[in-house]
Amino acid sequence: MNHFLPTPYADVNAILAQLLSGLQSTLGEQFVGLYLYGSLATGDFDPLRSDVDFLVVTRTKLPAEMLLALEDMHARITASGLPFSTHLEGVYIPLGLLPRYERSNAVHPCLCCGGAFYPEAQQDSDWIIQRHVLREHGVIVAGPLIHPFIDPVQPDDLRSAVRGFVQDWWAPMLASPARLRDREYQAYAVLTFCRVLYTLHTGEIASKPVSARWAVQTLGPDWSGLIERALAWPDDPQPDGFDQTVAMLRYVINEVSVSEKPSN
Repeated sequence: MNHFLPTPYADVNAILAQLLSGLQSTLGEQFVGLYLYGSLATGDFDPLRSDVDFLVVTRTKLPAEMLLALEDMHARITASGLPFSTHLEGVYIPLGLLPRYERSNAVHPCLCCGGAFYPEAQQDSDWIIQRHVLREHGVIVAGPLIHPFIDPVQPDDLRSAVRGFVQDWWAPMLASPARLRDREYQAYAVLTFCRVLYTLHTGEIASKPVSARWAVQTLGPDWSGLIERALAWPDDPQPDGFDQTVAMLRYVINEVSVSEKPSN
């Protein structure tokens, strides 16, 4: 499969070839397409740390027996020992539910990193963002263009999605910040905060590096050192940044609150 080159990364292409073969064999006529979103689509993929985020579009909702077959397929891939075999993360969405995110109709099969497969999992508001990324930047592994299947996502919808993301995922960490004590997670959090702020200010989605460079210029010296260290992780000296990371989280939560208030 030397011609199979959906990404610039040979090991990613190898695991995607395994995944595609398994999907086509397992899903048959239900298979519409396999697409990449996340860092492989936005341009900030890091082979040492990033996951391989994928979407499988199916013709209809999958029957129970097919879900069991998918679980077995994913278990085999996870156990294969191939690079990225435990870093696949994906969602299965029927074609009819792809155009827009509706929380009341957003329970879909998903695969989590590490190989856990869930036949039913609630997709949160960040799937507004993921649909936008897929529509505008999604990588086709197999299948037709995905752009016509997804409705345009408006800037205010993106802002609303990142507000929900902060409120649902990040704000609770103020009460339970143990995850933020990990130095690598601090870097991830800071770059994610930059993306949130970028979207709140511009109504657009950008990669972590682009958002971080924008934040350094926009937010000024109070945050520039923390952001620069996150960009350089782990190559430059990395003192613990727990207190600053928590402070930036508080800042982001405040910016989310302020952005919700209508301007006079």
